[in-house]
Parts: sequence; C-alpha cells; structure tokens
Amino acid sequence: MPLSGGCLRKHHAMLGCLSTGHAVPLRHTRGFFSNHIALCTRSKQYGRIAALPGNGCAYTIPRTERLRQLLDGQDSNGLLLGPAAYDGISAKLAEEANFDFLFMSGFSVAAARLGKPDTGLVCYSEMLEQGRQMIEATRTIPIIGDADTGYGNAMNVIRTVQGYASAGFSGILIEDQVWPKSCGHVKGKRVIPRDEAIARIRAACDARQGGQDIVIVARTDAKQAVDFQEALERAQAFADAGADIVFVDALETEAEMRTFCAQIHGAHKMANMLEGGGKTPICSPEELDKMGFRLVAYPLSLLGVSIKAMREALVDLKQGNIPQNVPDFQTLQRAVGFPEYFEQEQRYATAIDTIPSIAVGSDASIEPDVILDPNESYAGASYYSAAQDTYDIEKPPGPSSSSESPRSKWLRFKITDTRTGNVQLDTRFPAGFLDGVAAIIPQIAGVDLQQIIQRSTSSPSSEPAFSFEADGDRIDIFVEDRY
Repeated sequence: MPLSGGCLRKHHAMLGCLSTGHAVPLRHTRGFFSNHIALCTRSKQYGRIAALPGNGCAYTIPRTERLRQLLDGQDSNGLLLGPAAYDGISAKLAEEANFDFLFMSGFSVAAARLGKPDTGLVCYSEMLEQGRQMIEATRTIPIIGDADTGYGNAMNVIRTVQGYASAGFSGILIEDQVWPKSCGHVKGKRVIPRDEAIARIRAACDARQGGQDIVIVARTDAKQAVDFQEALERAQAFADAGADIVFVDALETEAEMRTFCAQIHGAHKMANMLEGGGKTPICSPEELDKMGFRLVAYPLSLLGVSIKAMREALVDLKQGNIPQNVPDFQTLQRAVGFPEYFEQEQRYATAIDTIPSIAVGSDASIEPDVILDPNESYAGASYYSAAQDTYDIEKPPGPSSSSESPRSKWLRFKITDTRTGNVQLDTRFPAGFLDGVAAIIPQIAGVDLQQIIQRSTSSPSSEPAFSFEADGDRIDIFVEDRY
C-alpha cells in the first residue's frame, strides 16, 4: 500500500529514530512496527519494545497510556484502587499486590524522608527524587505524584508538570492551597483566589501536551477553607479548564460525596479514604463506585502499619528479643529483588563469572568441570582458559602428613538452591591444589578443606563428607578417589 506524504515523512522519521537509537513514543508506532523489527529499548515513559523473531514486535503499554485506559474503562469497569506509597520498597510491594495504580503521598514522603509533618517542608526537588526512586523500583504500574501547589505560580506549575512527566509519573496532583500547604484533614486551611487556582490548573493542562500526556489531577481544599459550594464551583471550573480528574478533599458526609459526583461533569472523580480517623467517611469500593467515583486513594495505610510495626519491633529489641514477625532472610532477599538481580547479572557475566545452572531431574546430565590435571606441574598464579573453559590453579602441592597423597583425590563441590532444587554448580578440584578454590567458590571461605580430606575414608562415597547451608544454598563437599 503506497504511503501518503505525511505517512511517508513519519515512516522516514521513525526509521531515523531506529537507526540512531532514539526512543520512539509507542503511541506513534502502532502499525509501523507490524512490518519492522523493533529496536530493543526501554524508558520509563515509552515502555519497553522487545524485538521478536520475524517481522513483529511486542511492547508493554506505557504507564501513562495504561492509566488513561484504566480511567476510560477499557480494562476495568469498576472502581480503581490505589494505595499511597512513599519509597522504592513500598511502591515495589504495591505493584506486586497488583493494584491498579499508585499514589505518591506528600504526607507519607514528608514522614519517611524527613520525619516531619506534611506542612510544605518537602520541596519540589525532593519530591521529584523520591518519585524517581519509586518509578525505578517498579516496572509498569502507573504512579500519580503529589505535587502540592505546583511550587509557585502558573509558570512554576508548568515546570513542575514537565519535571514529573520526565521523571516517569503517569499523573500529577495540583491543589489550590496557599503555600506553605498542609494535610487537607488538619486545621488551618487557606486557599488562593479562585481565578488564580483555575490559572494553575489551566497551566498544568497546557504543560500536559509537552509532558507525555500526563494525567492532571486537580484538587481543591475549599471545603475546609471556605464552604462546600465554593469547593463544588472550583471543582467544575477545574474540569472545564481541562483537568482529567477532580478531587475535593475532606468531604465530611456521604451526602456531600454523592452531591460532588452528581454535580461535577467533564472529569473523573477521585475519593480519598483517609484511614484512622479523617474527616471523610470510610466507604467500601462498591459504595464509592455507586456514588460515581472512578478511583480511590488510601493515603496512610502503608505508612501507618509501618510505623506501628517498627514501634513494636523496637520494644522487642529493647528487651533483647528478636521480633516474632520478622520474615526469614530468603523472603527479604526476594522482596528487594535479589533473584531478579542475579538473573540479570548472569546475562552480562563474562566467561569467568558464568556458572551453569541445571535443574535437578532435567534431561541434561551434569558434567563436573575438570579444573586441573594433577599429573601436570604448574607454578605461578591462577588463570582462566577461555578456550578450554577451565580454571587452572597453578600452585605446586605442599608436603602432606597423610599416608596417601592428596594428589590422588578429588574434592567435589556441589551447590544447590534450597528453594528451587536447581543445581547451581557441580565441579571437582584436585585435592592437592585447593589454595585458590575460595576465590572461585566464595561460599567455602573459612572451611578447612584439608581437615575434610584427612577425615574422609579412602573409598568414594555417594554421601558428602561435609555439608552446610549459606544464603539459601546447600553446599555439599565430597572426597573422591581419582581413577
């Protein structure tokens, strides 16, 4: 099919991007990549493009596009639920729990980062940095970032929106409080004049076009600062200015919540279920959905349970006791991503770093590596032979007190992942050349290998001469005769 002039220009532009390695926004690539192999690239805004065999490609949907699809009901017909996270690990765990979206809470960031109240003490750059850490800790979940008042006038709002979009946020919340602002459910609320508040939101919506189409969430605190009617009028004005989502904080009755949803048109409505005694009634997702809300944030659950758990643990530690609810070390390693790290590390390992992993019970047989021929003589340091895929431990054997020379024996090391049962390593070393083994198998550092040889029987055995566990691995050491 011939290409029109406009399509041809886009075609050439995309080819240019691919040839130079520049990322292409995925919303402009539909159809184009169906006949081209995509450049493998990844960015927080553009998602992931993966080359596939043949003439096609696959990619994950960009986070912002994913959030817009959710809001439009393409993948979810019910209320969208999002907890408020505040750092890398809280965001990572929330994504693992399969929530629809995350909200970066200014209250929680101020508490976790500064140990201070949410009273405008956290600045733009600190919030931006905290958000980047959350985005980097997650893969695909959309994250809406709390940007307080936009950190200034309309021009500051433009910079804030563009900065949040560049960091990878899918949405940004801008409110109409006077700076320094504070939590919407505490006393002393003050808001800027309505026309100035509308200007902030209009500036945010204008900046959206240059900010990867970031979702604009407009919040008003006029319910507490002025009255409910002023809050409704501001919310509608924000929707008319182009906000994607509007949010009236600190609604005090279910009747007010229903009125807000019924009277505001042109934007999605967000509820805020402040846990533990806020001004807004706590309603079930089904109740909120019936009222007309499209999404709900739970701002304090993760921070609240963390504070409670830490206090309880500190009481136990003060008494010299280990807290009972501490996960085992393997669980903690999985939570922070050690398995994924090691898997990725293997992808970039050099030959000297690579250790084969063979599943127990697989058709492939495990062939232990023969490291050094004990009949050869060597001197000097150890080196790796890429051609033979072996390590040579080049140190002549010292005198042995045993009646049988250790040169006639092998020391076999077998390392098994206790969680999966996979054999990570199965290899032999000549028993007379063991001084450099710990450099290759760090788990055995500190183990007296010579004593294991001296205590072993002369006949080979299927049972290990010595076994122990370390960091989720079982290490078996066998002493075998060399035939």
